[in-house]
Amino acid sequence: MKTGKFLVVGGYGYVGQTISTVLANQFPGQVVAAGRNFRKAEKLSQETNGKVLPLALDIFDPEVKIEKVLEGISQVIMCLDQPDTRVVEQIIRKGVDYIDITAVNSFLTRIEDFTSLARASGSSVVLSVGLEPGLTNLLAAYAATVLDTIQHLDIFVMLGMGDAHGDAAIRWTLDNVNAEFTVLENGSERLVHSFEDGLRTKLPGIGERTAYRFNFPDQHSLPKTLGINSVSSRLCFDLEIVTKAFAALKQTGVLRVLRHRWAKGFFIKILKGLRFGSDQFALKVEATGRKNGNEIKLGPTAYGVNEAHATGLVAAQVAHRLYSGIHPAGVFHIEQLFEPQEFIRSINGITFLPGIDQ
Repeated sequence: MKTGKFLVVGGYGYVGQTISTVLANQFPGQVVAAGRNFRKAEKLSQETNGKVLPLALDIFDPEVKIEKVLEGISQVIMCLDQPDTRVVEQIIRKGVDYIDITAVNSFLTRIEDFTSLARASGSSVVLSVGLEPGLTNLLAAYAATVLDTIQHLDIFVMLGMGDAHGDAAIRWTLDNVNAEFTVLENGSERLVHSFEDGLRTKLPGIGERTAYRFNFPDQHSLPKTLGINSVSSRLCFDLEIVTKAFAALKQTGVLRVLRHRWAKGFFIKILKGLRFGSDQFALKVEATGRKNGNEIKLGPTAYGVNEAHATGLVAAQVAHRLYSGIHPAGVFHIEQLFEPQEFIRSINGITFLPGIDQ
């Protein structure tokens, strides 16, 4: 087991609060919740009877020297999306372990470039931590352990409109509604667009849904980590009328208004205040491959409620394992370090279904 404290940057937010409190119950007095709003960090400290320690830290300040706060810190869990990698580089150079829950693919790719630095400094860096990416990566890895080969992988994410979502999560979703990106199909890159090319799937306990392409990062990393030549990710909501409304608005060009800052702010305010539908989420991977020479289709699924809380539980589990176990130095995605089925089943409130061979 390592020694030193956990530094949770953004540790009092929607996801960060779960990470901070879960770890503080396991390691009281060893968790530091940091952010620009010291009052919120202090409030969380009071609510946990001092198990969580508060700290004022603004990582967006270009003059910030995070090395000064890393004394006595063995691990940093980053809950905020960053404009550049300067803070990450400082953490890795210090030899501190690092976990990032971001879903921004371009940022994850830039962190991958620190692999040699992390190995040299002795830092273990874990990416794709959360639900999507995160549990979806592990579902794909599970399918890869069952099948001899995978020819095609379709990833489906269903989010509940009745769930509580933070500003950052809503903003990230709106940022990607008009995204144009490439995916790998049969080993070749193909240009696609968000909320187009709908595909039907059946989700256990929920029913059939149509999901549309979305720029989730797992479809970009899994071809590298699992060697799959065709991977796509799609998004839908629990209320199918909402999913189809987004697709229709995208097709007519109405959603191009989200390119304006004022429009995005308006949509964030509206979506954050709305509460209809359920707080369920569901993640499913449909893998087409071969087993003993026969073509097999496998559909492992994981589902639960409260996306932000579940994301925090996954991150806290990664942090605990990284702290308590022995792991190699370098940059890894979650599926490269942990056994998929065992890890998914270890998360409280998550139901795992291995899928049925078809």
